[in-house]
Amino acid sequence: MKIYTLHKKQNLPISVEQAWDFLSDPGNLKVITPDYMGFNILSGADRPMYAGQIIQYIVTPVLGIKTKWVTEITHVIDKHYFVDEQRFGPYSLWHHKHFIKEIEGGVEMEDIIDYKIPLGILGQLVQPILVKPKLEEIFEYRQKKLIELFGTL
Repeated sequence: MKIYTLHKKQNLPISVEQAWDFLSDPGNLKVITPDYMGFNILSGADRPMYAGQIIQYIVTPVLGIKTKWVTEITHVIDKHYFVDEQRFGPYSLWHHKHFIKEIEGGVEMEDIIDYKIPLGILGQLVQPILVKPKLEEIFEYRQKKLIELFGTL
């Protein structure tokens, strides 16, 4: 079983409170996701984030194929970090840790995603040519969008 990791960091000139308010609101995921992904929240984003929260989405990650994605917020430490885990969706495993820490002049946001591709050896073959580049592209879009919204350090 091959587990892959995507690790991203970004610094923004905002307070921990501003970063937390934005990132912990599931409704803002649509704002920082490329339009072509067809991201749409179906349910679960009507309350402030809490451990045990189930959020259902529709996404169109590849080839126009709509996919239902269900995540659970499994851990929340207010203004420090939260974890979302896929319960149903395109991955065999999706464990996404979001960290926020104060730095001089703003905050450092860190994402660590551990994921596993389904389909065994076939999944491992498409990982470097399809999955990894797509995830990199999505997180580059997020970084650019967050700079548009909040500026840069």
